[in-house]
Order: sequence, then structure tokens, then C-alpha cells
Amino acid sequence: MRVIGGKFRSRQLSAPHGLATRPTSDRLRETLFNVLATRMDGAVFADFYAGSGAVGIEALSRGARMVYFVEQAAAAVAAIRANLAALEIHSGFKIEHRSVSAALRRFAEPGPQERCAIVFLDPPYAADDDYARSLSSIGESADTLLTPEGIVIAEHSRKMSMGERFGPLERYRVLEQGDASLSFFRQAAETL
Repeated sequence: MRVIGGKFRSRQLSAPHGLATRPTSDRLRETLFNVLATRMDGAVFADFYAGSGAVGIEALSRGARMVYFVEQAAAAVAAIRANLAALEIHSGFKIEHRSVSAALRRFAEPGPQERCAIVFLDPPYAADDDYARSLSSIGESADTLLTPEGIVIAEHSRKMSMGERFGPLERYRVLEQGDASLSFFRQAAETL
């Protein structure tokens, strides 16, 4: 696993040991960031269910100003820290060592965090309930979590039937690659 593009291009990343972690493939990350290219410069990015941190690190490599890594598993948080240290990234990120639901509650509170231009969501494929629960919570928190133009991207199994709408979030695009799909959501026009 490696960084695909940007200032850390071709640098190797490690994945957490002993976990059933399914890192986003290099090819799918490349596709994702080709789509996001015009949104990355100076963006605030959230990597939910961050695993090794590869997606958030890719965002930093491609110009994100701030990345929130949200991950509950201690081994995965250790891998994120190790990957950031190996790349000598010392600022422009915050690691939220907690569940996504706890992080979303924190984002809903008044505080210093900035609203996100991009939220990437990648729960375990078998955790169908986590998708619906997380997307619904993001929709409920959209006013405090997302910028008005902010988008949410969910990586999921191609076989999974992903809903079209979660509160004010509506799906506007789907990209399929191999066994994986990326569903893109934004706030519906009537909610802005």
C-alpha cells in the first residue's frame, strides 16, 4: 500500500496488524482523488473508519489543509500514527481515537473544529447498519459538520444496496470499480 499522488507520492504505508482491515485499494483511491482533485486544495477532510489512515494521508498529500482521522481500534490508531511519523507529517491533522458515532456527537458540539468539505466513510463492508447509522447521523449533523458545498463519500461493496437519501443528504453519483463502489452524497438543494 502506498500514497498514490501529491507530495508524498509513492511512499509506502503500513496497515494495522492482526485486524480484519480492508484498506481501500490503490486503484480505488486513485479514482477517488482524481474525482476530488478540484476540491482538495486547502480542504478540511474527515476520514471516518480510518483504518491505516491511507485515505486521509492521500488527502494531505494532495493539498488538504486539515484531516480528521476517526478510528476506534487501538491497533489502527497506532498504524495511523506510525504512517504519519514515517512521512514526517507533524501538523494539519487530528486523530479522533473514538467511534464514529462519538466523533459525530463531538462535531455537533460548539468547539474549535472546522466544518468539512469532504467526509469519507468506509466501515467494514459487512456492517450494513454502520452505513445507515453513520450517514443518518452525518445528515443530522450536516449544518455543523459540512460546509454548504460539502460532500460525503461512502465506500461499500458493489453488491450492497445503498440508500438514496439520509435526511438532507442525497446520493448524486456512484462509481464502481471491481467489487467496490463509491457513493457520493450532498445536501439536497431544498435543505440549503
